[in-house]
Amino acid sequence: MSLKPRLAMPVVFALVLALFAPRLSAQQTFKTTIYFDFSSPLTTDGAKTASLFNQFNFRRAYFTHENKINDNLKFRFRYDADNTANITSVDFAKSSVKKDDKLRPFMKHLYLEYSNLLPNTVIRVGMEETITFKLAEDRWGYRSVAKTLTDGYKDITGVDIDATSADLGVSLTGSLSKYFRYGIQVVNGVGYSHAENDKYKKLLFQAQLVPLAGFSLVGYMDYEKQTDTQKALTYKIDTTFEMVRNLTVGLEWFRYRNDRNTVAATGERYDVGGWSLFGRYIVNPDKLSLFARYDHYEPNTRMSGDQINLVIAGFDWAPFSTTFRIQPNIWLYNYEDSAKKNDVFLALTVFMEF
Repeated sequence: MSLKPRLAMPVVFALVLALFAPRLSAQQTFKTTIYFDFSSPLTTDGAKTASLFNQFNFRRAYFTHENKINDNLKFRFRYDADNTANITSVDFAKSSVKKDDKLRPFMKHLYLEYSNLLPNTVIRVGMEETITFKLAEDRWGYRSVAKTLTDGYKDITGVDIDATSADLGVSLTGSLSKYFRYGIQVVNGVGYSHAENDKYKKLLFQAQLVPLAGFSLVGYMDYEKQTDTQKALTYKIDTTFEMVRNLTVGLEWFRYRNDRNTVAATGERYDVGGWSLFGRYIVNPDKLSLFARYDHYEPNTRMSGDQINLVIAGFDWAPFSTTFRIQPNIWLYNYEDSAKKNDVFLALTVFMEF
């Protein structure tokens, strides 16, 4: 009896792990990260109210295995889980489908990493995280509460900007000095959840300047052909200020340009963009922090009335350990379209790591 394709990879991985565990156990780490929350709308007539229910929810559940094979070579395997609403059956007589909303595990990372093949470099090959929003996410520091602006853009606006947190490919990151760091990446371009569907590859470039301790400026660009005559580009700037004790302030700005995005009436191309200003302040190290963020979304530069503003604020409390954190937060949506009323919802987020 053959294994189902979706089970083959985990089984093979488990067998390999079992064979090598006695020799490599001291070099292995296993970690689970969970984002769990209860959310509730505070408005009854907002534009998103219908989709913001009172609910308990596991928003993410990660399981990560890393094995440091030697001083230079490392392996990572990460499982993620979310609700995919898989169709499990179809009733043709009633023209209906039955869906399954269980948390479904899927592979997020599977790569080899080699350090210092060239001085001060890291090479990764496989299914790996992209360099698109990694630095902004690290400085924001609250992925458990909200994705960064570019990462969560489609969730807020419904507009796809062709950005993904992981993809299949190869990357080279490194530093030429303590003042300059860089990243280069080549990936399929369709993300970790889809098979490649064209002959084109996505190229990603990043350069980070650190002129002063506590201050950095990051420039990013990616490029991918859509057809033989059309292309898509993303421009992004991140800057971080950490020169005041216990305070981090960051700014993220991006612009997405796709030749396929055109106004139907005129044929003119429109761009997509936005910017985010965020900050966090440590009141008591490893115990209590405050955070706040303001996002501005522009889904179509040639359309009026479509802009969205979002404010997120809350605090981060670790009553027992830094691996168990309680993060109450509030979200306020404001719409340029006067026909849409504001949305406000409250969330009690719990971050767990073990």
